[in-house]
Amino acid sequence: MQIFEELKARGLIAQVTNEDEIRDLVNNGKATFYIGFDCTADSLTAGHFMALTLMKRLQEAGNKPIALIGGGTTMIGDPSGRSDMRKMLTREDIDHNAECFKKQMEKFIDFGEGKAMMVNNADWLMNLNYIELLREVGACFSVNNMLRAECYKQRMEKGLSFLEFNYMIMQSYDFYYMFQKYNCNLEFGGDDQWSNMLGGTELIRRKLGKDAHAMTITLLTDSNGNKMGKTAGNAVWLDPNKTSPFDFYQYWRNVGDADVDKCIKMLTFIPIEEIQEMEKWDDSRINEKKEILAFELTSLVHGKEEAQKAQDGARALFAGGGNMDNVPTVSLKDEDFRDGVVDILQVLVSAGLCATRSEARRAVEQGGVTFADEKVTDVKTTYIRDTFKDGVMVKKGKKSFKKVTA
Repeated sequence: MQIFEELKARGLIAQVTNEDEIRDLVNNGKATFYIGFDCTADSLTAGHFMALTLMKRLQEAGNKPIALIGGGTTMIGDPSGRSDMRKMLTREDIDHNAECFKKQMEKFIDFGEGKAMMVNNADWLMNLNYIELLREVGACFSVNNMLRAECYKQRMEKGLSFLEFNYMIMQSYDFYYMFQKYNCNLEFGGDDQWSNMLGGTELIRRKLGKDAHAMTITLLTDSNGNKMGKTAGNAVWLDPNKTSPFDFYQYWRNVGDADVDKCIKMLTFIPIEEIQEMEKWDDSRINEKKEILAFELTSLVHGKEEAQKAQDGARALFAGGGNMDNVPTVSLKDEDFRDGVVDILQVLVSAGLCATRSEARRAVEQGGVTFADEKVTDVKTTYIRDTFKDGVMVKKGKKSFKKVTA
């Protein structure tokens, strides 16, 4: 099965322009394609997974990826999928976030000589003269058509700033610029980006002529990965300091039953023929599928060693097997103890199971906290330091837990 057919078999493609030409390009390794990543945080999320794995698949088929870091477009903010305006970031924040993105992308994409590129649209957008830009590309955009675009329509009632209204032009200009500078002939993006992406192909056609073959494909997801049920991923980071490998594993291990097959198809590199056989498994093997999904994705981001540790820890907690040494552990500090004791509220906060003492109090009062397998019912419960000598399992709810030592 060639790569274009595989993308379709995995359910990745939503809409395309020039399908026959695109098929020929990607199947013969002739595509130089880009995907854009706006730098709104200092880590990529689980929601970026589809884009990252897609770039890896296409590169392995001989195509050349361009990872476009949106240092310039992030200064404006994409209104797609938003009910309000995004937080304005400083140039310094954006530059820092871009550097963090680069390190994470290198786990998926080979940036060796001639194999892939990483570029930042701040390098050309920040230097544009507004009047010159309007004269060069302004006439290529119909305001009437822009207002009909889904990314703008959903904001009209609550208000769309002129700043955000420019986003389509900026994204279109990216494709126009890279088509000329890097011979980039294909753009991929989430299906919420369709209008913006068509703007780019139309700009290229109108400015460079009908023989300028620029094409787009949208994926069966929006830019945050939000068409896979629970797997939206905005709070699940690829940075291990934000989301530990164990928590990352658990996130995918707990995907809804209805989404497991879809996620395995779209996100893992398990051969499609094996996946099709797995789809025939009966419901009694659903947890086995979830373990496969979680292990494969954790291996991609954090390596097989960390994935194995996470799987062992999860099995130790939930399946009565595995190595308890791999359960996530936190150590209480001296300042957590007062007069030689620490109360349950402080334990929950220090363990990262609750953000505040008020949240911890509610968790105890609602009966959702256990300490060494015993339910805690009194918010004034205290423990001495020796209690934690060998580590104690503290749980909030069914899926949040830490081994706590002191």
